Amino acid sequence: MKEKTVFEEDLKKLQKIVEELSGGKVTLGESLKKYEEGVRLAKSCSQVLAEAQRKVELLMKKDGKFDLGKFDDSGEGQE
Repeated sequence: MKEKTVFEEDLKKLQKIVEELSGGKVTLGESLKKYEEGVRLAKSCSQVLAEAQRKVELLMKKDGKFDLGKFDDSGEGQE
């Protein structure tokens, strides 16, 4: 669960940075620092999402082939 917590925290921080930079009330120096942190956070979030995608693809692999049909979250048809 730690990975989820880190992802959620990083995403919230990234959203806050975007809001601050969009507001236009920070100095150039502060903007550069926030932009740099935002890039780091975006990269971290992207890596977590890519790993999650790989896990989902592995779970959906059947008979050596990927079955990327429609996702059914109703719980029906699951063994």
